[in-house]
Amino acid sequence: MTALHVDRAPETLWDVTEEDIRRALDSVFDPELDEPITDLGFVRSLKVQSCADGARVEVHLRLPTSFCSPNFAYLMASDSKDVISAVPMVAQVVVELDDHHDSDLINSGLAADAGYRGTFLHEAEDSLEELRWTFRRKAHTAAMERCLTDLLRATPELEETEMGTVRLGDLLTGRNKDALLRRRSVLGLPEAADSIVLVNHDGHPYPPDAVPMALRRARSTRISIDGNAHFCRGLLRTRYEGSGADQSKRPEGAEAKDHHELLPIKVKEIHS
Repeated sequence: MTALHVDRAPETLWDVTEEDIRRALDSVFDPELDEPITDLGFVRSLKVQSCADGARVEVHLRLPTSFCSPNFAYLMASDSKDVISAVPMVAQVVVELDDHHDSDLINSGLAADAGYRGTFLHEAEDSLEELRWTFRRKAHTAAMERCLTDLLRATPELEETEMGTVRLGDLLTGRNKDALLRRRSVLGLPEAADSIVLVNHDGHPYPPDAVPMALRRARSTRISIDGNAHFCRGLLRTRYEGSGADQSKRPEGAEAKDHHELLPIKVKEIHS
């Protein structure tokens, strides 16, 4: 008796889920706010469909206002397309920015893979990579300040001038230290336990007399980032009803304003 041969349907190797796409988008950060676009509520919708050669993914992004910086908007949309394209078995990616004054220009550039300068032409003063590195450095500066703030709060007997000698191994373990290590890795800075925490963009520590001012500048950078994030979250909730449900809660329910005065630095003004 001849065995009955049944042709099996080929396995769907491109069974990509919306959760796969959302996890990929978790790695896309607003360059100015230093938070994932998924936490900020900037992902308006995403759809995954199966097609002949893989999965087709369509994502729509939204921002707090129609006049948010076109540079930042393009960077987030472009990064979103890149990370989704890197997901295994994704064959087609469409990323569109909604309700922005440059939506048509940005969406056309993304669809044509024109790149940043190809999209904005003469208006693109800096390269996308230069813009990205500027905000990576700011994020690192804020991360240093958060970690030193944690240490100062836990060890009030420490003097501000001693902050220039604090090493990574001295920091409290937790999300702030983890974030600092990630940012140091991106910048190519050492991550060993004996590495100095408070360094400039080139990785060089500050002399003792420059530490208070370095801390003051770091605090200013961190306050600016946290304050802008708090403000933009509120604007998005005002602009898009129900968008607050898509925003993650801040650590321990804290808002940016709760962190503004945590670093007790007493800086004397320097007069020439």
